[in-house]
Amino acid sequence: MIKTLLLTAFLAAQWFQYPSPGAPRTATGEVNLSAPAPRLANGKPDLSGVWMSGENACGKVMGPTSRERLLELVPLSTKCPAKIPSIPRSGYNIGVELPGGLPYQPWLAKLVDERTANQANDDPHIRCLPDLFLRAYGLPHYVKFVQTPGLLLMLNEMNGVYRQVFSDARPLPKDPMPSWQGYSSATWSGDTLVIDTIGFRDDLWIDWDGSVITEAAKLREQIRRPDFGHLEIEVTVDDPKAYTKPWTVTLRMLFGSDAELVDEVCLENEKDSTRLNKQ
Repeated sequence: MIKTLLLTAFLAAQWFQYPSPGAPRTATGEVNLSAPAPRLANGKPDLSGVWMSGENACGKVMGPTSRERLLELVPLSTKCPAKIPSIPRSGYNIGVELPGGLPYQPWLAKLVDERTANQANDDPHIRCLPDLFLRAYGLPHYVKFVQTPGLLLMLNEMNGVYRQVFSDARPLPKDPMPSWQGYSSATWSGDTLVIDTIGFRDDLWIDWDGSVITEAAKLREQIRRPDFGHLEIEVTVDDPKAYTKPWTVTLRMLFGSDAELVDEVCLENEKDSTRLNKQ
């Protein structure tokens, strides 16, 4: 299971070496990640691109790991820039950089301990169910953003999952049917796209340790593109059913130079769930 998850990025041939259209280049021909961010016709930053996590766990973590052990293996002072899609520290535990960790309600703290101890054998990602985009930001797969003035479309190459973020000032639904990605409406604050999302299904995993959000969650993402090659996604989770107080983390994404999405269908020749059921 662990080997399959970690090596997925190596096994997919994402059209490497085909030049990313419109990407600025250095004198040596590489994508200039520090060039100015592109802009839409309305002057706002264009968030479009193929993206992956901006860092990895330095090859020192091989499965669900407690926050304390994670910090021992990969201290926050250790930096390992990503070369290919990989799992960052936050992919294992999204609250790894928060002082004291995520403010779990007692029932969730117990559940996360259990899931970490049993190597997350009930992980919906391993069982080929859709990933919430909050989790997809920390998985070893490319995601793609396609932006227009009224819509940001997010695509996940894993299982062909999509998410629509409307930026046409529409109100959030009052009584939404629970869904895998929720319902998202966005506005601009300067050069930052502020996305509010509600209407989630219950027990949606947000990291490999088994932290979750529930149907009570309100999610706010503030996305900035400081230059061509980087995204900063500040995430605030307000979910009183799962956490004792709201919490905020910042996730960092890196432009996937000269790469593209390909089909990655989990159920095709999937064997992990059978093995897990035997444990």
